[in-house]
Amino acid sequence: MNTPHGNRLVSLVAFASLLILAGCHKKETAPPPPPPPTATSPEPTASITVTPTTIQPGGSAVLAWRTTDATDVSIDGMGAVKPYGTQNVSPTESTTYHLIARGPGGSADATARLTVTVPPQAPQAAPEAINEQVFEQNVKPAFFDYDSYDIRPDAKTTMAQDAAYLTQHPELKVVIGGYCDERGSVEYNLALGENRANSAKQALVADGISADRIRTVSYGKEKQFCTEHNEACWQQNRRAGFSLDQ
Repeated sequence: MNTPHGNRLVSLVAFASLLILAGCHKKETAPPPPPPPTATSPEPTASITVTPTTIQPGGSAVLAWRTTDATDVSIDGMGAVKPYGTQNVSPTESTTYHLIARGPGGSADATARLTVTVPPQAPQAAPEAINEQVFEQNVKPAFFDYDSYDIRPDAKTTMAQDAAYLTQHPELKVVIGGYCDERGSVEYNLALGENRANSAKQALVADGISADRIRTVSYGKEKQFCTEHNEACWQQNRRAGFSLDQ
């Protein structure tokens, strides 16, 4: 049976239910606003020049460089440098200077090439063509006393002049022939001629001529320069003679 009191109770219960249901549905929270954009660091720039670009050995050039927005600047072979500057350089060979600039915004690099040129050498004159006649005019024989292979004082002077000429012409190789006069046996004079040739060789070596440029041979009394039978003629035959070793 419906009564006014019962109807009021039902209305209160319904209103309370609505309040409970409304409390269960909370309002959603709005997302935070996005952060403001950050400023981008500029990318470094780099340039390097060398003046002049070509030098000769012993010369110098000016290296100049400039960078922007860089915190770390270096040049290969020079290490760390200031963001901009100049420096005198004197390399002994051609060089490429490599500049590297680094900063918060990245890196940049640049290069400059310095060429070191070697001046052309003046052409050397061709060695003087020396034939046997020219050789004999400059390299004189050494003469010996009878039955001796000792270098005489006058022969030492001659040998020193011969050695000086051979020193000036290192391309020449020499044959030293040992000669004797007609007296004595063939065998004895061959041995004596060999000793005379070796004495002359030793004198040249002592004056600085390399032994591998000298060859010796004994002619004994087989080849006579003078055929008269007197001391003046025999003296011409007692010699160490020099010829080109072809």
